[in-house]
Formats: sequence, structure tokens, C-alpha cells
Amino acid sequence: MNSDRLERTADAGKTKPGWARAVQLRSLGSPPGMTRRSSAGLWRILSLPLLLFLLLPLTALLIRTPLDQIALSLTQEQVHEAIALSFGTTLVSAVLIVVFGTPVAYLLAMPRTRLERILDTVVDLPTVLPPSVAGIALLLAFGRRGLLGPVIDVLGVHVAFTSLAVVLAQTFVASPFYIKSAAIAFAGIDTDLLQAAALDGAGNRQIFRHITVPLAWAGLVSGLVMSWARALGEFGATILFAGNLQGVTQTMPLAIYIGFEVNLDTAVTLSVILLALSFTALLLAKALLSRAR
Repeated sequence: MNSDRLERTADAGKTKPGWARAVQLRSLGSPPGMTRRSSAGLWRILSLPLLLFLLLPLTALLIRTPLDQIALSLTQEQVHEAIALSFGTTLVSAVLIVVFGTPVAYLLAMPRTRLERILDTVVDLPTVLPPSVAGIALLLAFGRRGLLGPVIDVLGVHVAFTSLAVVLAQTFVASPFYIKSAAIAFAGIDTDLLQAAALDGAGNRQIFRHITVPLAWAGLVSGLVMSWARALGEFGATILFAGNLQGVTQTMPLAIYIGFEVNLDTAVTLSVILLALSFTALLLAKALLSRAR
């Protein structure tokens, strides 16, 4: 029956343009992906300019950085301190993002009201705000003369231009990556499973721990990896809110900024390290999402 239908359609469409006949045949059961495969060569050629533009600077960075130069730069105290501070602060930021970001993600995964849509926009804001705006906003909120400045002073806590400021800046700019990924993962869970578990007597904590998290783990972990990579590369908000104090607030991106003016080898070495870490994090996140699908 399908072959007769194809023949009638082909006869009727002989007077149609070629693209119209192709669309008509595709809707009647032409092999999936046939059109894409036939035009793949053209799209590869059209993709070359931008791909080369993206690859050329990264390749130049790797070519101009011999291994002996990296080994020599790694012996410097400034490099050690920047690496240690970056890993320490991003680890704390990642914990804060998971603890406080997971409830937000679960809320956004629920059926949306007007309030949830507004909250979703607020969560997206740090990803599009210029880093300098984020830094000034954090300073005006947590600085000594900020909105919470008097309260913080009473508690005897200093935030601005400390390692705590680095953590807050990283959390502010990186948390949306985890929240959005986790929200998508939570929203993809079949609600019938959750309702069935509730009917069997499982409590909310048991459902979340034994059903929700195992089913959404790939999205949670990939979002966390992306957030960590974003926090590791944070620069603009950190330098305005935390300053650039060696051993205190000078993370790897900030050390690259100083190294560009003082010691280019240090800047290049830290750039290669950040490139390798970011590339590895992206590969891990994509592998987890691919496995989840």
C-alpha cells in the first residue's frame, strides 16, 4: 500500500519543483537522515571558516608552549599558589552550588507559574551579565559599605578582597550552569514513577534519594562539571570583588593577567593548564549527557 501511495505521489508531483518533491517523499517514508547525509559535505565546507578560527588560537597556544617551559614555570611559588587557590575555592564553590542550587533546580522543574518563570530568568542573568557588572553588584551587596555591610561588620566577618569573596564570585557566575542542567534532568523524570513510589508508602526524602537522584544523576554531574569549569575560569567579577592579592585572592586567571605584564611564560603556562582542564571537563560533561540519552 505504501509503494502504491509513493507511485501516485511521485506521478502527481512531477510538475512540482525538486525541493517540493523531496519534502513530499521524505514525509512518506524516505530513509531518515538521507537528506542530511547527502548535504553533509557542503555543510562541512561551510563550517570550516569558523572552526579554523576557533582552533587556530588554541593550536598556537599549544605550539608556542614547550614542555620544558611548563615544567620551569611550575616551580614558581606564584604558580603554585594560584593553582592551589583555584582548586580550593572552586571545590568550595561546587559544594555551595550543589547544596543551594539543587532545591532551586527542583523548583524550576515543576510546572511553571509566572513566579517560576521570573525566577528562571533571574537564574539565567549571571550567564549574560558582563563580569564587571557582577563584580560591582557583589561589592555593593557584601562590601563594607554594601547592603549587608553593617550586618557583616557586626559579625566580625570581612568578605570583600578575601578568599571568601573569590568563592562568592565563582558561585554567582557558575551556579546557573548546574541549576539549568539539573532542572532539565529533574523535569525529564516520569512523574508516574514518583507517584507510584508515593502510593507504596515512600516519603519525599526516600523518593528524592532513591528515585529522583539516580534517574537524574547524569544531568546533575554534568551540570556540576560545567559549573566547576566556569568557576575555574572566572576573572572579571573576582578581580573587582576580591582583588588580585597573591596567595589570598589570586586565582589562575588573575595570575595570567599579572603574568602577561610581568612574566609571559607564567601566563602561558597557566593558560595551557586551564585549557587542558576546561577541555577535559567539557568532554566529561558531554560523555555523561550522551550516556544519559
